[in-house]
Amino acid sequence: MIKWGIIGCGRIAHRFVQGLKAVPGTELVSLWSRRPETVIAFSEQHGGHACATVEELLASDIDAVYIATLPDSHPEYCFAAFNAGKHVLCEKPAAINLDILNPILEAARSKGLLFMEAMKPPFFPLYSRLKEYLITNPIGPVGYVRAGSSVADIPRDHPNFSYDYVGGAIMQIGIYEAFLAVDWLGETQQVQTMGRFGGTGIDMFAIFQTLHTNGYAQLYAGFDLHGKGDALICGTIGHITIHKNWWNPSKATINYLDGRIVVIDEPFTAGGLNYEIEHFCELIKAGKIESNIVSYDMSRQMIAMLDKAREQVGLRFKGE
Repeated sequence: MIKWGIIGCGRIAHRFVQGLKAVPGTELVSLWSRRPETVIAFSEQHGGHACATVEELLASDIDAVYIATLPDSHPEYCFAAFNAGKHVLCEKPAAINLDILNPILEAARSKGLLFMEAMKPPFFPLYSRLKEYLITNPIGPVGYVRAGSSVADIPRDHPNFSYDYVGGAIMQIGIYEAFLAVDWLGETQQVQTMGRFGGTGIDMFAIFQTLHTNGYAQLYAGFDLHGKGDALICGTIGHITIHKNWWNPSKATINYLDGRIVVIDEPFTAGGLNYEIEHFCELIKAGKIESNIVSYDMSRQMIAMLDKAREQVGLRFKGE
């Protein structure tokens, strides 16, 4: 039985519990948030002990902590969890920038504890099945990725629009696109970015082109336009469309140069976070401190790409 504590009881934490309930051998034990009323309401809805302090949560009988707060507070809670001997699954972006991320990864390694950034797409059944299918039915070397999302209906009181909480399109949406580009094309070598700001000091829309070891990517992220949310992955003898929303993937179409068309349809259950939770729990049981799918290197590469993108549009957060 893997016993969990949750730090932060906002929107994503509710989805996490939905997924946790679908993973056998797990239990929600304790939870804490900066707002006491939120913790109590969450506990009444989902169970688990509502802790008065984060110290109480970390002292409780738990094996792992899911950090569901906003990026500005991730380092504080990661270090506290490591010092308490707890494994950490941390929402993305795991840190504001690479300089802040590196000490988190070093602390996890030195303590011999598992740390993983909660990047969900690669664990969905569709994504896994697609990768497996391409082993025997390749599209040739991948040299181009195009992906993005612009979500125009997010309420304006959402933390995504907060400068203080490290909001903005690049950080909150672009992190997904960074994963896709790095996963298919390899290490980032160059980044070219354009973006525009809103009234709260964060970027409302950004477009960035990237050069990688194996090819090019064109990516976009935004909050004030209505974007499609699919992804295109091109190889020498075929291309893949992961249909919207590609970060919660359930359908992909492969078009081959010889005219073949293959559709892969793989629905997901329980909101989709259950798959990354299951992977994380398997790593704990195996005594691993790093995921082979969302590795330390993957986390470094994703945030390094966003660091370069923000630098080019002139977006710096407090403390940088």
